[in-house]
Amino acid sequence: MSMLYIVATPIGNLKDITLRALEVLKSVDLIAAEDTRHTKILTSHYDIKTPLTSYFEHNKITKGDYLIRLLKEGKSVALVSDAGTPGISDPGAHIIGLAIKNAIPVVGIPGPTALVLGLVVSGAPTDRFVFEGFLPAKSTARKKRLSQFKDEKRTVIFYESPHRILRTLYDILETLGDIRISVMRELTKKFEEILRDKVSVLINNFEKTRPRGEFLVVLNSKEAAGGEDTSDRDRK
Repeated sequence: MSMLYIVATPIGNLKDITLRALEVLKSVDLIAAEDTRHTKILTSHYDIKTPLTSYFEHNKITKGDYLIRLLKEGKSVALVSDAGTPGISDPGAHIIGLAIKNAIPVVGIPGPTALVLGLVVSGAPTDRFVFEGFLPAKSTARKKRLSQFKDEKRTVIFYESPHRILRTLYDILETLGDIRISVMRELTKKFEEILRDKVSVLINNFEKTRPRGEFLVVLNSKEAAGGEDTSDRDRK
């Protein structure tokens, strides 16, 4: 039956996958993956023989049309990202939109997502929050975006790359002051690290230790307004 499945996959630890996700990945006609090499690690681990095809930012237009044709022919397709839930800071939203436009059923298979995990373990308020994806790559644009958070009443979450995290911390310090924030890297992986401290302390940390892995940053607006001290460090 024609169906587009949106399948959440582990953000690090391969054991963090649901039984339903494994069942779907084994039963569909095709898996559309952001990086087939990355997804092959998962499918090989669970002995999943379903064919893979690439679906990423730079081929999403042509490959999206191809996938829609398959779906219209009655095929079933599972969409996966490199890690976590497809459609969040990846091209998944494009194919989902096409499927809806073409009246093709879209079924979500829930599972891991780094932003929710990061929010929860940060200790910041979870009742109201906003996800910013990746901040602008250039410092001027990034500082302009950060300045918009000065009066933000919600917890702010965003992703950052290892080669930009230090510059972003400097921009936070300049724009928002020496507030307490949470910075996490390699969540659920062997070298998972969760840092909760003042921006200046985290800058000093990453100046001494080269940043590695993918990062998630949580800004607690209540901290900026003088909330309680939650400085802490967790490492695995």
